[in-house]
Amino acid sequence: MNYPNGIKKDNINKNITYKNRGMNLENDLNITNNYYIENNIAFIYKKPTPIQVVKASYNESGNRVIKEAYYKEPSTTDYNGIYKGYYIDFEAKETKNKQGFPLNNIHPHQIKHLRNILSQQGICFLIIRFTSLNETYLIKADDFIFFIDNKKKSIMGLDYIKEKGYIIKEKLLKRLDYLEIVDKIWRLL
Repeated sequence: MNYPNGIKKDNINKNITYKNRGMNLENDLNITNNYYIENNIAFIYKKPTPIQVVKASYNESGNRVIKEAYYKEPSTTDYNGIYKGYYIDFEAKETKNKQGFPLNNIHPHQIKHLRNILSQQGICFLIIRFTSLNETYLIKADDFIFFIDNKKKSIMGLDYIKEKGYIIKEKLLKRLDYLEIVDKIWRLL
């Protein structure tokens, strides 16, 4: 079958790519955090990873372009800020795994950071997106650390995450309204 302008049906889908289809977790969280900031709900920001620039040059527009850089130090978690007078700190991770969250996706220094925040009564958690299932969960850091300390497995099973975690439903303006869950868990209503 031929379509208008001589396009054949076989050629229509050739150049379609499903790579990065939809928005990734970080983009969804940034949209949500911008909504929180613009509406004076919370001030939670993506933490930049500190780098040491080794080589840089200037392009035709006069903008500086980094050619070589190294991480100065390991980063802690992805996001932190303040909400209703409480310190919030969390890590955001995506996985294609359908059975659970592979623990090698989070580094020992990040786990140590979560422990430190818990020791100071900060609100901390992980947001884990299962891309192949199109599901996003919030799991409290203390439940995550309990699993690490007691289960001795290399993957935190989806059953455990569903039991201990909270599914975050996608919305329009507050793309991933995780503070709705924070209010319920920590009784900040």
